[in-house]
Amino acid sequence: MRNATGGTRYAVAVLATLAVAFVALPQVYGNQSVLFTMMTYMALAQGLNLVYGFTGYLPFGYVGFFGTGAYACSILVTFTGLPVLLCVIGGGLAALLIGLILGPLLRLSGAYFSIANLAASQIIYYVVSNEALKPLTGGPYGIKIDQVFAPTASYAAMLVVLLLTTALAAYFRLSRFGLGLRAMHQNPISAAVAGVNIVRARLVVWLVSATVAGLIGGVYAWNLSVFYPDAVFTLEISVFAIVFALFGGVGTVIGPLLGAGLLYTFYAAIGVSTPQYFQLLYGSLIVFLVLFLPNGLVSLLVRRKLHVL
Repeated sequence: MRNATGGTRYAVAVLATLAVAFVALPQVYGNQSVLFTMMTYMALAQGLNLVYGFTGYLPFGYVGFFGTGAYACSILVTFTGLPVLLCVIGGGLAALLIGLILGPLLRLSGAYFSIANLAASQIIYYVVSNEALKPLTGGPYGIKIDQVFAPTASYAAMLVVLLLTTALAAYFRLSRFGLGLRAMHQNPISAAVAGVNIVRARLVVWLVSATVAGLIGGVYAWNLSVFYPDAVFTLEISVFAIVFALFGGVGTVIGPLLGAGLLYTFYAAIGVSTPQYFQLLYGSLIVFLVLFLPNGLVSLLVRRKLHVL
């Protein structure tokens, strides 16, 4: 009970630190767009961590849920006149529906699951960008919802989604359900014998992770207001989320936040102005991570016997 209480307090401290940091940072650093994008990748890395860090399923096509949320939100804004926050929630529900449709992919494992998930995201992309759907999605010409453009409000919404996603990661880490997930990840057969419903647990985590990505996509569309299919279905989004989560440490709460915060800061500092140097240093960091820190940056804290979650 004492460990659970300590873990809960630590999780609350992490959430409070995130909230204070991203409320205060716009007053210190004037480029709110960069901070918004950083939060977006932190939330995506955390959302991917929910499914990969706690079940071992690596979704290369995670961007498919993100893009679905962006387009669903935009379509609802364009054709329903609903308040934009409801449209964002609609984006999350649309991603949830796609997650249900793709649920049978969980019967696969390893590279087979990852490749099938990537193929599914590409199918969604080609459907959305189809010329025949131009009246609905804008087809290859993109979609525009500049009538609801509100950078400050969407910034606050992304912070809320980031806090929600981090709270879910803390729940998976601390709860009895999360204990079953970790047991299932390490040894599915033993977990099943111990009473863990593996099929249901995997599906629940998969759907939660998909919904989170849809919410992130919806808020991203709200902030961007004008975008093309390539902007929200690019494989780069999935790759960044995976690398950020791995760099910090999957299966933890602070790992994906730490990885995304540090690497995106690095990218914002030199990646835009000198992409050739960024790619070289970025690749070197990944090689260093694989060779010396396979469990991510949080492993350094564990070695120093610091409390991490």
